[in-house]
Amino acid sequence: MGENKLASSTLSISLIIDAPRDQVWSRIADWPSQGDWMLQTKVWVTSKQSEGVGTSIAAFTGPLYKFYPKFKSFGLLDLMTVTLWEAPSRCDVEHHGKILKGSGTFQLTDLGSEKTRFDWSETILAPKALFILAAPFLYVGVRISLKRFSRSFP
Repeated sequence: MGENKLASSTLSISLIIDAPRDQVWSRIADWPSQGDWMLQTKVWVTSKQSEGVGTSIAAFTGPLYKFYPKFKSFGLLDLMTVTLWEAPSRCDVEHHGKILKGSGTFQLTDLGSEKTRFDWSETILAPKALFILAAPFLYVGVRISLKRFSRSFP
């Protein structure tokens, strides 16, 4: 019974991107283009607004992501709403899907005219046993995705 209790667990990744903060913000806050660098993920805006607090975003991750919703049982649908928007520095989201709940943050710090520190974190509310099983895959997937994102800058 104790294993089914929900626990809050956090994953964090930081990296340096060779691009100005405004340019990094412009790309990271372009929700639909996130599918270009996020592993096996399709991202789309589900609200009328596409930036700022209240923006709703959906992301489907799975091996058949290109065919969503036809093969929706082969992946995870992540539903998010922006709760903090401080362009070009920080964006917070609340995850409120059926499976994935919690919060996420990306924060950009200007390190000079051509470098930006990118700090990503997710606080996931899930049964502890499930988190322990999923965390390594989530961490590696996000790490690879963020490296792909950082390499997309000339």
